[in-house]
Amino acid sequence: MYISLRDRPKAEPVGRARRGRVSSTVVTLGVVSLLTDVSSESVAAVLPLYLTSAMGLSLLAYGVVDGIFQGASAVVRIGGGWVSDRTDRPKWVAFCGYLLSAFSRGWLVAAQGFAAVAALVTIDRIGKGIRTAPRDAIIAASADPDDQARAFGVHRALDTVGAALGPLLAFVILAVVPGGYTVVFVLSLGSAVVGVTILGLLVPDRRPRRERAATGTRPAPFRWRHLAEPRLRRLLVVVGALSLLTIGDGFLYLSLQDRDDFAAHWFPLLYVGTNAVYIALAVPLGRLADRWGRTRVLVLGHLGLLGAYACALVPAQGAGPTLACLALLGAFYAATDGVLAAVAGSLVDPAARASAIGAAQTVVAVCRMVAATAFGALWFALGRTESLLVVAILLALAVPCCLIALSRLARRSRPAEAAP
Repeated sequence: MYISLRDRPKAEPVGRARRGRVSSTVVTLGVVSLLTDVSSESVAAVLPLYLTSAMGLSLLAYGVVDGIFQGASAVVRIGGGWVSDRTDRPKWVAFCGYLLSAFSRGWLVAAQGFAAVAALVTIDRIGKGIRTAPRDAIIAASADPDDQARAFGVHRALDTVGAALGPLLAFVILAVVPGGYTVVFVLSLGSAVVGVTILGLLVPDRRPRRERAATGTRPAPFRWRHLAEPRLRRLLVVVGALSLLTIGDGFLYLSLQDRDDFAAHWFPLLYVGTNAVYIALAVPLGRLADRWGRTRVLVLGHLGLLGAYACALVPAQGAGPTLACLALLGAFYAATDGVLAAVAGSLVDPAARASAIGAAQTVVAVCRMVAATAFGALWFALGRTESLLVVAILLALAVPCCLIALSRLARRSRPAEAAP
């Protein structure tokens, strides 16, 4: 596989890459996501310590904020997809979402108190919710039908480079300037502004329905009944169940710190380790999903999460269990994040692609918000080890059940425009 920075010849459909290539649109969106993730993940890497140490909040309060971080975008994700499908303007819907997140970064520098931070985290996540489905719809429209998961893997790999750089920069800042959370927030703002600028100036204004019409295919209007596809409904139920057993990364990392008692300035490097594995595995696992079966990789990828829970439960201290936990968590995200978008987008008519992706991401975000809040309360009531053990046992039971539930889905679901 190699990446093409040139658009297709004019005789070929607009926005569609040749087999074996990833289009320049996908790469440019990956760069935008890279910069945006430097912004968001540098904040996310220090947020657990900032709230629990600098602001003195309890783990229960952090659970509420982490729940917001995980799920606030859920209330608008399907709305962002719907507006994108209705207007046939996915770029500008995504632009609004990126701009809203950048706005929240500007105010985070001056925020004081739990309420202000929680409100700005909510605004940032709403911006993420608005932009995600339209952006992923552009990626799906720009990729060959047989290489959807690989295209998403390339995008997610670039995205995760930013997700690794953000915590790494936060680590350097906290190591040089102890307690320098404000410096981290200023860095976050600058990166977000650059990302929005690149999106507005360099990403083509793709209009999927109009492009289909240009090839002689009449563009179908969006209909809500497109989302009633039985296979999509089954997918939503399965990913919802699995997401209810996915605790936030912050809790897993706090568990590792509670066990190993390492210095606070090392905390952001946990995010770097996870993201480094994600970068390495996103494209290979995307290719595996395209060939072996996207739903299989999606469900079985949760075994990586189960392994991460097991490593966090190991009583022995040391680098070994911690590094294994980070590696398995990175493998889990590489096998599920982009693959979910590829599966959801392939199960419906292209007129509803952004809405279908948004619906799947909404279900995941809502369920992870519930999971984070519930796990914070469970940790508060039972303790670290007992709460992790409960979630791990439930996940071990859920994975084979969910694999059976999705067994009737096609090994590879071809998009409607690729059908003969």
